[in-house]
Amino acid sequence: MVQNWNDKNGNFNTASAMDFLPREQLKFIQSQRLSAMVQHAYNNVSLYRNRMDAKGVKPSDIKSIDDVSKLPFTEKSDLRDTYPYGLFAVPSSEVVRLHASSGTTGKPIVVGYTEDDMEVWKTSVMRCLLMSGINRGDFVQVCYGYGLFTGGLGAHGGAENLGCTVIPASTGNTERQLMIMRDFGTTAICCTPSYFIHLIEEAPKYGIDMKSLPLRHGVFGAEPWSEQMRNYVQKNTNVVANDIYGLSEITGPGVGCECSEQNGLHILEDNYYPEIVDPDTGEVLPDGEEGELVLTTLAKRAMPILRYRTHDITSIITMPCKCGRTLRRIRRIGRRSDDMFIIRGVNVFPSQIEVALMRVEECTPNYRIILERQKELDTATVEVEVGEEHYTDSVSELDALRKKIRTSIMNIVGIKIEVKIVEPNKIPRSQGKAKRVIDNRKI
Repeated sequence: MVQNWNDKNGNFNTASAMDFLPREQLKFIQSQRLSAMVQHAYNNVSLYRNRMDAKGVKPSDIKSIDDVSKLPFTEKSDLRDTYPYGLFAVPSSEVVRLHASSGTTGKPIVVGYTEDDMEVWKTSVMRCLLMSGINRGDFVQVCYGYGLFTGGLGAHGGAENLGCTVIPASTGNTERQLMIMRDFGTTAICCTPSYFIHLIEEAPKYGIDMKSLPLRHGVFGAEPWSEQMRNYVQKNTNVVANDIYGLSEITGPGVGCECSEQNGLHILEDNYYPEIVDPDTGEVLPDGEEGELVLTTLAKRAMPILRYRTHDITSIITMPCKCGRTLRRIRRIGRRSDDMFIIRGVNVFPSQIEVALMRVEECTPNYRIILERQKELDTATVEVEVGEEHYTDSVSELDALRKKIRTSIMNIVGIKIEVKIVEPNKIPRSQGKAKRVIDNRKI
């Protein structure tokens, strides 16, 4: 059933109505938007023009959404190699917002938005919040980080567009977050699932009963989380916990979200077209088969992205959703085809850690990253060997070196990661590809 929601002028929200379009009508919109977006990208982005020419594909060949598979893939490395503005398709005078996510070599991945792009983004997040049961009149506490990362301002814009009262709490300061939740009458929260579980665990220390709060809705994203984590949240609070999906390279949060059925994430296909491909061959797989999610932006002018390989492993659910939405759903994402991991909502690559370690002269190239889950919070510890001449029994000297390494990692990754200095030759060696990440979590 279409949600009965009106905009600020009392008009039916047509953006939300897009969620319920007949598939043929949706396909017509997708085809029109893809054709226009490919022409725009070809005319204004040399990387796409060169790759399409190399494949013998012209914009005129893209007449339907079914032709999307003719286009070249885009990889995260393309955004890094064209840093900062090489994939922009409009003059800088039309770019009204810049965001960035962490890059693999210390330089961020930069994304831009026109004024129209911002409206598409805000409307996309708004539709996701509606799916989750949030509506006008809700008090939405946004606990994603504000700044270059897209989470905070992305969730903020969508909630504001919906007509909610937005509380821009940002991240950290648990006691203050809980106080705001209680005193401001927060009814919905947007944050990482691991941080909300942390709030649940800390609340009793400050005399706060989570079930006594008016909090009813939680939209959690920026990191993988399990059904067990959802059950924990819903058992210990009155919150309905829903998953939201997005990535900076595409737009930020708002690419897809769970509805009240909590059975897969609806992808906003009119703005972001999903494919599932074989991670090894790139071959497009039919709906229902597991593979790598590939996304194409259909309504982003500043920085159109064609067939972006997310490396997120999932599948498209073939059964219609009981909520009535015709947008296809993907299964929630629990793993990736590459070695990236997410800590406190921040994407981290082993190559970033390596760059940081190699900036410290005492370190050797022998290291590994241990991922663990402690009280539903993901943690990462970097174990690194130092040269024999630098390894010492002096606690103070080792502490000073550890601090030096932590600072180097912080400067590149942007978050604090624990460091453990180990004796020379302590880390196991491999005859093949070094296993850098030891994942002891159970996601």
